[in-house]
Amino acid sequence: MQPAAKTTNLPVLVYLVTEDWYFLSHRIPMALAAQRAGYDVHVATHVVNGGDRIKALGFHLHPLNWRRGSVNPFDLVSIVRDVRALYKRLKPDLVHHVALQPSVIGSLAAWRLPVTQLNAFAGLGSTFTSQSLKSRIVRPVLKTVLRWMLNRRRSAALVQNGDDRAAITAIGIDAARVFLIPGSGVDVDVLTPLPEPDGVVTLGYVGRLLEDKGLRSLIAAHDLLMQRGVAVKLLIAGQTDPANPASIPDAEIETWKRRANITLLGHVNDVRDVWAKAHIAVLPSRREGLPKSLLEAAACGRPMIASDVPGCREIARHGVNGLLVPADNATALAAAIERLAVDPALRRQYGAAGRHLVEIEFSSERIGGKTVALYDGLLGRALAGAAL
Repeated sequence: MQPAAKTTNLPVLVYLVTEDWYFLSHRIPMALAAQRAGYDVHVATHVVNGGDRIKALGFHLHPLNWRRGSVNPFDLVSIVRDVRALYKRLKPDLVHHVALQPSVIGSLAAWRLPVTQLNAFAGLGSTFTSQSLKSRIVRPVLKTVLRWMLNRRRSAALVQNGDDRAAITAIGIDAARVFLIPGSGVDVDVLTPLPEPDGVVTLGYVGRLLEDKGLRSLIAAHDLLMQRGVAVKLLIAGQTDPANPASIPDAEIETWKRRANITLLGHVNDVRDVWAKAHIAVLPSRREGLPKSLLEAAACGRPMIASDVPGCREIARHGVNGLLVPADNATALAAAIERLAVDPALRRQYGAAGRHLVEIEFSSERIGGKTVALYDGLLGRALAGAAL
């Protein structure tokens, strides 16, 4: 049974997330940190099969009938109404809207309610990066919505890299309302350095099967290496995302399965299974917030190759723990892969440097602490009647 009202003296924190799997994959460290710091944590999301795990962690679960990706205005009105009813019932002190769509939905739902809102952006999405006609039409409208949404009293923005902070402020958001915390952290006690596997050098990709992730460039680069006689295997872990317009068609993915030295693993429950088999992590994405897959690979001691784009270059640092290449450039990507494939000493050097980087900058303990400090600061400012 759902709580009828605020029943605790603890500050009530609500995470609004589109899907339960995304909360479990990307927000557990900060939610646990908030719980340990004395917050009463609630999760409002569309529940598929992660509800029991969310409740087992001690969080209150509020299932939503959310059709992610729907453009039906009746669906929009319905979910805003449901979220607003939830906010009125719970009377949260702080709501953490996770990603762009929940930020818009949650901000509409919280209109004129006395609740502090933190709108988090894990990258700025295809609307900002795509040059499609639809994106070019929607982009100015979205910028107007963001200015209204983020410049309101009790509202703030959270980004994961400096490029996104600059992009947010460039559209007219007060810089004092924009905060930067690099990702959600990785548990360095669970993800520990793994020895390199034996056999042919293997690349590992972990993520959704989206065009924006650079998968077509990765397949093309692998083709180039095969043509040159460079023996490199490729593991692809992840699934398509039908609600995302950039999702790779199933028919195209089927053709990848028939190629030599390419294995599609589908969804994996434990990324250690991937990095135990792969020598190098690869993410030729067009833009990221801060890619969790590279953080996890670095924690496991894997060198990496990534696009020289916002988000990726936060964790993949050229000549330190990996190589950066231009996005959508299969030739440059193939050259970088070959360079690491033939140099095991360089792979070990980059892998050790990546592990050290995660320990000192991106551990879940460090990121969780920063997040809780931000929560405390936002609530303190709101109670003091500051401009937030």
